[in-house]
Amino acid sequence: MEVTLTVNDEERVADVGPTTTLTELLREHLDLTGTKVGCGRGECGACTVILDGSPVNSCLVFAVQCDGRRVLTIEGLDANGEHDRIQSAFIESGAVQCGFCTPGMIMSAYALLSSNPRPTRREIEEAISGNLCRCTGYVKIVDAVQAASE
Repeated sequence: MEVTLTVNDEERVADVGPTTTLTELLREHLDLTGTKVGCGRGECGACTVILDGSPVNSCLVFAVQCDGRRVLTIEGLDANGEHDRIQSAFIESGAVQCGFCTPGMIMSAYALLSSNPRPTRREIEEAISGNLCRCTGYVKIVDAVQAASE
């Protein structure tokens, strides 16, 4: 099946099977490997991307459901080789440990700050609650999102 979607502001076309997930489309067909494969069941949030303005677990979305839609991945946040403010805040706050959860966390934080530029700590915690950090670096992650909002 042919799918046409806009990924990181670029129109992309791919031939996919009916059960190909958005994660697989991004990683295997479009070579965008920043979106991580974690549990594959929507429990860890490592594969979080922004679909039409909302964060989604890309492992739970079929690629064919994305035809005609807009996807933003972690690669799309680097505009002209410069980090997004959230990426910079993660680096400056020491919120990156093993890095496996980082793309999903950043995408969830990006979605939050896009809709709520001045969230409370509680709102940040709720926004990233679907993202698991294996290193348990949640305090620094919340600090980084809060710093990016200032």
